[in-house]
Amino acid sequence: MQTPVLIKMGDLMTDEEFFTFCQLNDTLDFERDSERNIICMSPTGSSTGNTTSTILGELYFWNKQSNLGYCFDSSTGFLMPNDAVRSPDAAWIKKERWEKLTNEQKEKFAPLCPDFVVEVRSKTDSLTYLQDKMNEYITNGCRLGWLIDRLEEKTYIYRLNKDVETVETFESVLNGEEVLPNFVFELKWIQ
Repeated sequence: MQTPVLIKMGDLMTDEEFFTFCQLNDTLDFERDSERNIICMSPTGSSTGNTTSTILGELYFWNKQSNLGYCFDSSTGFLMPNDAVRSPDAAWIKKERWEKLTNEQKEKFAPLCPDFVVEVRSKTDSLTYLQDKMNEYITNGCRLGWLIDRLEEKTYIYRLNKDVETVETFESVLNGEEVLPNFVFELKWIQ
């Protein structure tokens, strides 16, 4: 397992310059950690991409019915309160929070942490790295997060102010709890 490539940057780029850098290199995927280091992300494998698309499709369909917020895919960057810029595999933001942003904020890395995030572990991902990333989301205000480990067929559920729960089988059904009312995802759909 490996962690992504990290380029130490310090304060060499402002938020605006980092956004421009990402736009100029739009065939590559970048994140930024809270120390302002650039993280070069590799494309996902096909199975991981299929899993992410399945989750996002179910989330989108639920959201279309509920009309409670907005869904985002893995190419969306969010400027977190700790100064990191993260791109979860799938994300959702409550309607009221998204609509408070200006149009200019929506066109760049939205300055907030999503209410709900999903990260899917691929074959090359370090579990520890992804767990740290999930903890960062929660620390920055995410209310519910799922780390889906395709390799071990486990899911780690992260909640604000609660211990991480581990679901030991893909025969289980996840639910959106109070964050995503009536949203369910059957883990058996993961390949």
